[in-house]
Amino acid sequence: MSTPEDEIEDDGHLEELLTFIRDSRGFDFTGYKRTSLARRIRKRMQSVGFERYVDYRDYLESNAKEFQELFNTILINVTSFFRDVEAWSFLQTTVVPDLVAKTDPGQEIRIWSAGCSTGQEAYTLAIAFAEHLGIEECTKRVKIYGTDVDEEALREARAGVYPARALERVPDGMRAKYFEPSGELFAVRRDLRRRVIFGRHDVTRDAPISRVNLLACRNTLMYFNVEAQVKIIERFHFALHENGYLFLGKAEMLLSDSARFDVANMRHRVFRRRLGGSQPRGTRFDLTAGAELRDTNRRRLVTDLALASAPDAMIGVDRDGTVAMVNGAARLQFGLSSHDVGRPFHDLEVSYRPTELRSAIDQAHTERRSVRLSAVQRRQPGDEAQHFDIIVRPLITSDGEDVGAAITFADTTEATRLQREIKRAQENLATAYAELQSTNAELETVNEELQSSIEELETTNEELQSTNEELETTNEELQSGNEELETMNEEMRIRTAELDETRTFFEGVLSSVEAGVVVLDGQLQVRSWNRGAEELWGLRADEVYREDFFTLDFGLPTDTLRESVRTSNETGRRSGPLKVDAVNRKGRPLICRISCSPLHGPGEGVVLLMEQDRHS
Repeated sequence: MSTPEDEIEDDGHLEELLTFIRDSRGFDFTGYKRTSLARRIRKRMQSVGFERYVDYRDYLESNAKEFQELFNTILINVTSFFRDVEAWSFLQTTVVPDLVAKTDPGQEIRIWSAGCSTGQEAYTLAIAFAEHLGIEECTKRVKIYGTDVDEEALREARAGVYPARALERVPDGMRAKYFEPSGELFAVRRDLRRRVIFGRHDVTRDAPISRVNLLACRNTLMYFNVEAQVKIIERFHFALHENGYLFLGKAEMLLSDSARFDVANMRHRVFRRRLGGSQPRGTRFDLTAGAELRDTNRRRLVTDLALASAPDAMIGVDRDGTVAMVNGAARLQFGLSSHDVGRPFHDLEVSYRPTELRSAIDQAHTERRSVRLSAVQRRQPGDEAQHFDIIVRPLITSDGEDVGAAITFADTTEATRLQREIKRAQENLATAYAELQSTNAELETVNEELQSSIEELETTNEELQSTNEELETTNEELQSGNEELETMNEEMRIRTAELDETRTFFEGVLSSVEAGVVVLDGQLQVRSWNRGAEELWGLRADEVYREDFFTLDFGLPTDTLRESVRTSNETGRRSGPLKVDAVNRKGRPLICRISCSPLHGPGEGVVLLMEQDRHS
């Protein structure tokens, strides 16, 4: 059994493990609640067969793939469309109309979904505003930022493709309106998906997105300790526009921050940033890796915040080629984080993709002038191509010293698309004019082609008819297969219910037996430990489950039973009863009568019946 000294040592090793994860992979879990965090790490350690944090850390150092499995265990991605229907109904009927009414028609409505997981919540916000504004107006005015620390979840979010079961809470009308079938999956319609930008962001360390009208962070704060929650709420307050709304989950409250937030609806956890609300403490957030704002100079603070919240992505590189600054737009656009500050620029993917930037930086330093790269194309899997005008500017001090370079990425995707459409229209116009000049000379040829086309159309029509019949047959076969799957699912549900009922009955029988009953499997590991055994020996069932019976330390000398138990297990015959001197959970000596019975047959386990000899 564990001692207080062991628990203290485990806590120290846990902190060392968290520090190792932060330094090696950039995931900072030090602000998470220790109880739930330790439980999830322990769960993963058991899966790979480790008992001590020190051994598991050594395993992580030699197996890089284990990090992803550990993060998937810690970062529980629980989300869905319109999760908690009543809260979303309040948001649609009250919050959305109020935000739209208080925002000028030409002004952008900015929304941030923090801890967005696989993106359902961010797309639900897009649907809510599209229902109120209309899809066309929504795609012009609304921009949504979805952030999370889980890169794997963000990849799913960017794709915007979900199975049918994920859309169960979406009303039928909205499902047909905002989702497009893609095989057996459903994809968020493209124009709406383009208004949602996903990027990696750590709410405890990275600078918040600024000028946000609505911030949704549902059932994420509950995983952090109080100190981390206070820090996150300060960042959220800074991020929100005055009179902006904060939308939390049902498991979260905001009771001690009335100086900065008003309650819009406590039941649905909707709060509003107070107009001109005071701040009990200064809002602080990281602009570089592992550093906090220490400079109290107001002008320096305004400069740093302006860079961090600039709409264009910007990266600063010092003269040694080290990343010195990454603003918020660059983090979202290129998947960067505050941990990339201080790294060599050539180690970042953005240094060579979508285009080679290191040579442009060298040219800017050599010629001491800005270097412009126009119409650079960047294509992400599952997304439309983006186009940027990249400007590399040398940073030269008043003394003429070249201290670094600033790289700005101006998004010209829309302008490039319009230019291509104009060029295409001009080409079409020129082609149409040339065709008009030659129309008279080609009339006879056209007539002959038309006759030929009619014959081809007739042939094509027959082929289409045949294809249509084949598709109808295939559809019937698919429907039949669907019905068979539904039947199989129903049978599985019935069998599961029967199994649950049998297990409940078996547990009830064991609990009602006054004597101690212990069931061992073929490897002589404990599979069942009833209430009588708990009362007799003082060990709970969850402490001994799956443990080797002969390694357990309690008042019964198990070595005296080893031969009898193994004989009963191997031969499938009953043995005993044996009388053994023992000590009960209260430390009192007793004589215990123990009978061994085979569970099913040879090698399939043993049932031990333990009773106190009344004559002892």
